[in-house]
Amino acid sequence: MMPISMGIGILSYPVLSQLAFLTPYLIFFMLLLSYSNLSVRLIRFSKLHFYLLAIQLVGSVAVYGILYYFTNPVVAQGVMICILAPTATSTVVITGMLDGNMASLTAYSLLSNLAVAIAAPIFFTVIGDNFNQMSFIEEFWQIGKRIFILLILPFIISIVISQVSPKSHSFIRKQKYLSFYLWNIALIIVTARTTNFLLTEGQGHFHLMILIFGLALVVCILQFITGRKLGKRYNDTVAGGQGLGQKNTILAIWMAQSYLNPISSIGPGAYILWQNMINSYQVWRKHH
Repeated sequence: MMPISMGIGILSYPVLSQLAFLTPYLIFFMLLLSYSNLSVRLIRFSKLHFYLLAIQLVGSVAVYGILYYFTNPVVAQGVMICILAPTATSTVVITGMLDGNMASLTAYSLLSNLAVAIAAPIFFTVIGDNFNQMSFIEEFWQIGKRIFILLILPFIISIVISQVSPKSHSFIRKQKYLSFYLWNIALIIVTARTTNFLLTEGQGHFHLMILIFGLALVVCILQFITGRKLGKRYNDTVAGGQGLGQKNTILAIWMAQSYLNPISSIGPGAYILWQNMINSYQVWRKHH
């Protein structure tokens, strides 16, 4: 389904790129559906989760600094966002298929999203260039409130609904399949927007795109390996690998297109392909 969605986005970019304004709404409802299936009472954080979070946050800053120095800001942004992006809430499904600890992965997914809601506005205020006319505080506020609404509000709403209207909460929990369709619609739109930008303003940046594409693969592999090795120390190998390696790429693309150089969205765009190839291999190896 993923290749079909990306193909539709590429072929229909003149029209579908105009729907980019829908992306944050799609992400919002995907997170609301995912959070509604969380049981807050069962969430338990462990040392592993905080080690993974440290790698996610510190690693993104370190990689950005290294690539900024040795390459250029666009490449640095494109790879950095692949590390900073929070764990995809859908990762729980793959974790289950790999016989991993789904409760542990669920806890880290929530922690990862909450942390990014705080850290991302700071990162983007410092390295982004979309609000140069504003002061640091003004820029931080403009970015922060949008990301907070996108990542935190769905969680708050899911808790409120579960307490105020259990029937509505139960109904929402049963709509799991909607996340799949919303994700594909969002993928079509962000692919269309990326294609439109590359064809209209990305001329002469082919070498940058190839470099970002390749580095996204390196980062993807390293995150899966690092997560699994760290998770193994805590008898949580699968959750460690999936927690650090499988990212909310739709959110990452949207953040790159909104707050960084749009060319940098090639990074998480490529990451979609790489992480799905790795997941497919892991599932195949597990059951063969």
